[in-house]
Amino acid sequence: MQYRQLGQTPFNVSTVSFGSWAIGNDCWGPVDEASARAALNAAVDAGVNFFDTADVYGDGVSERLIGQVCKERSEEIVVATKVGRRLGTTTDEGYRRETLIEHVERCLKNLGVAALDLLQLHCPPPHIYYRPSVFETLDELQQSGKIRYYGVSVEKVEEGLKAMEYPGVRSVQIIYNLFRQRPAELFFRQAERRGVGIVARIPLASGLLTGKYTRASKFADNDHRSFNREGAAFDRGETFAGVPYELGLDAVEALKALVPAGMTLTQVALRWALMDPAVSCVIPGAKNAEQARANAAAADLPALDAATMDAVHALYDERIKPHMHDYW
Repeated sequence: MQYRQLGQTPFNVSTVSFGSWAIGNDCWGPVDEASARAALNAAVDAGVNFFDTADVYGDGVSERLIGQVCKERSEEIVVATKVGRRLGTTTDEGYRRETLIEHVERCLKNLGVAALDLLQLHCPPPHIYYRPSVFETLDELQQSGKIRYYGVSVEKVEEGLKAMEYPGVRSVQIIYNLFRQRPAELFFRQAERRGVGIVARIPLASGLLTGKYTRASKFADNDHRSFNREGAAFDRGETFAGVPYELGLDAVEALKALVPAGMTLTQVALRWALMDPAVSCVIPGAKNAEQARANAAAADLPALDAATMDAVHALYDERIKPHMHDYW
């Protein structure tokens, strides 16, 4: 496993870390607790030391599972959680002072800790970034010892740029993958200049970049990949990174021809995201131990060569960019 500093925090995090939305057992089809625990433990065994979760993932299920595994392990593990969406994805009620404090207390209880390593605002509505009082509440929580550091999870590049204007923001979590390349332009360079850590989420485009899906693939009714492709429940960019499914499938077929010997498409996608030094870590999800181990192995693979990088960028420019680039 390789490690990188997470912005201006003391956390030296595994470059391939763990996103735990799926093991919350909602929005991704069924996942049993035994498989979820096996995935978490396999990740730790492989050197993963950073887990990202949220209070709404399974209404606390994901947080509680991570908390239990952390207590059972001797390794030092950094846990980042998110708050703000328990009252809905489009309302600002979840970002009011009293609500934030209440929800942080719930996270502390779920994780079984006295202080949160990293608290992130969970994809707030855009106007929240223009309310200094929200970030003053985070400063208050930090000063009280309830949280050690804080950051944000964003949908759009512009939101990340605005969030970084607040001096207490230590990390920004943003969708970044082979199909969502815009963050690597101005946003990453500004993050580097400000010393802000970047957590690259949805690095596999909701599984598209694993190469295992086809036009005949079916998703469970409670899987967001079946009900949120047009943004019916939350931002459509969360589902397949916003790429129209059939378009994504065609692009994946072209990507398969670029996979170097000894690597899988999944590992290429993860390694590609880590090629930019601004990225502190990627947080792919895993529903079982096998997936967790395969993801973690990408950290130690060699850098992609210039020819592969150029071919990937050309494919993006031709097939994906016209449909995606300016939206997020």
